[in-house]
Amino acid sequence: MKAMVLAAGLGKRFGPITKKIPKPMIKLGGKPLIEHTILKLRMAGFSEIIINVHWLGHVIKDFIETRDFTGLQVSIVEEKGRVLGTGGGIKNALPKIGQSPFWLINSDVYTSYVPDLSKTLKDKTLGHLVLVKNPSHHEKGDFELDRGRVSQRDDVNSLTFSGMSLLSPRIFENIADEVFALEPLLSDLAMKKHLTGEFFDGTWIDVGNIERLSRAEKHLESRTPKSRL
Repeated sequence: MKAMVLAAGLGKRFGPITKKIPKPMIKLGGKPLIEHTILKLRMAGFSEIIINVHWLGHVIKDFIETRDFTGLQVSIVEEKGRVLGTGGGIKNALPKIGQSPFWLINSDVYTSYVPDLSKTLKDKTLGHLVLVKNPSHHEKGDFELDRGRVSQRDDVNSLTFSGMSLLSPRIFENIADEVFALEPLLSDLAMKKHLTGEFFDGTWIDVGNIERLSRAEKHLESRTPKSRL
């Protein structure tokens, strides 16, 4: 099974920092965010990952080429000209992903969750989402979870999409657009009962701005060397 890491965002919420480096290269505990993600995937047992890049993508590409990720085949998919969005970025990478379900993870997620390579999508299920408690910056949430099936209310939901999921490439088969977000697709699939999910109550921080980066740093520093994420 393959994994894809979303790393093409502009990172505007980090202000001037991301004028010089892309958000996935911002350091957490002395390592770029994307390195934490890559090492997490290798620890989980993945042998092949795909990373999409756009803004200052050459910085990420150069980093990958100079680091030794023994046991991992890392492919870079460049989004040239314009950023394609979370959904468009996946669709653009499908030639590398292939036709089998794959794990997807945002490059700015700091978590103790470990993707399970043995997990499968059964029957008409097209995706499996990892859901977490609503963080303070997203109090209205994204989804509900009832006996393993994902649903969605119109206004407020009790759980938030973590940015980690197991998806079927079939989700993107009939989409003609090149630029689009993943979230509306997931909402549609939830309404059609095509998504399963799980609730994760461990460490999870969406490192989307300086404040949350600081929170992740404090959490990392609180861990002993043997238990660092």
